[in-house]
Amino acid sequence: MKVWVAAVGKPRDAALAAAIREYEGRAARYWPLEPVEVKEESARSASGAVVMRKEGERLLERLPATARLVLCDPGGEALDSRAFAALLQEQRERAQDVAFVIGGAHGIGDVVRARPHRRLALAPWTLPHELARLVLAEQLYRAGTIVRNEPYHK
Repeated sequence: MKVWVAAVGKPRDAALAAAIREYEGRAARYWPLEPVEVKEESARSASGAVVMRKEGERLLERLPATARLVLCDPGGEALDSRAFAALLQEQRERAQDVAFVIGGAHGIGDVVRARPHRRLALAPWTLPHELARLVLAEQLYRAGTIVRNEPYHK
């Protein structure tokens, strides 16, 4: 099982970028983790729908077709940390790759929305994509500690 974290754009804020690297590094101790960043599409001469479509195509090109796609979406299923850990452990036991997808500033287009196996809410509100990636990275780390019954999760 491999975990992919696919996001549009690189973190622009240095502090957020450092925090993302820190938690993705911690999470990689528990799950084989592959961060994937795709280029943001310029919105200067394109509509939001075109931007989302192009970014979505880039994301899907970089992910294995066999991975279970989990779209990070505020309208998705809300899981507590233990349920999220159980979901990851179940995928590990099935030897099934999982790809978490975080859209860009305009959101995620229909090309990606048509494909997920699951939609997961990281919060009940919309998060900037950099912050969504940090929240996901921390929860991947926390899930690993829960599965191994380590003291981080309280």
